[in-house]
Amino acid sequence: GVEPTRCASFTAALEAGEPVPFVSSSTLADGLAVPQVGPHAFAVARHWVDEIVQVSERELAVAMLRLVENNKVIVEGGGAAGLAALLPGGPLDRDDIKDKVVVAPLCGGNIDTTMLGRVIERGLSADGRLLRLVSPVSDRPGGIAEWARVVADLGASVKDIFHERAWLYSSVDQVLIKAVLETSGHEHNEEVIRELRKKYPETYRVTGADNGIND
Repeated sequence: GVEPTRCASFTAALEAGEPVPFVSSSTLADGLAVPQVGPHAFAVARHWVDEIVQVSERELAVAMLRLVENNKVIVEGGGAAGLAALLPGGPLDRDDIKDKVVVAPLCGGNIDTTMLGRVIERGLSADGRLLRLVSPVSDRPGGIAEWARVVADLGASVKDIFHERAWLYSSVDQVLIKAVLETSGHEHNEEVIRELRKKYPETYRVTGADNGIND
């Protein structure tokens, strides 16, 4: 069985030997967000479930993205939980399961377009295909354009860009660029940062809580 880390109510019930309340948080797998397992469901499932694992919001987002990109299938978070556990890095990405026939039900497409857009963007971030960075550049005419040309030559695409002057104290003739770039993945991200630093040494990548999904 698979359930979201943010609402691991079945795991809590198994550990307690009976359904118990679980303090849950908002999750992409809202269809699985049950604060307390029902007594009848628990009585039946406990005899047929060999193991229960948990998946993070990051893993759910990537699974939903994979289904849209590779299979052209739209599945809500709860329906994609099984695949999330099986993908590389997931809790079921294990040697004892590899090379075996595994069936992961894909059920439920109850997700609106606004949420789907958010999930795709977060999935891209979790997959390393969105790079968020900060880069001080010349505030003279053509400074930002030159920075954009360097990014384009590196094969990255500018998704969002914002520049500010008031909070940059190192030099009055510079402007601080905050940008989100579309890239091909983690290795491409490293290349972009490395090459940008050759011309813009103070460029740095924004990671952690400011870069999307963390748990």
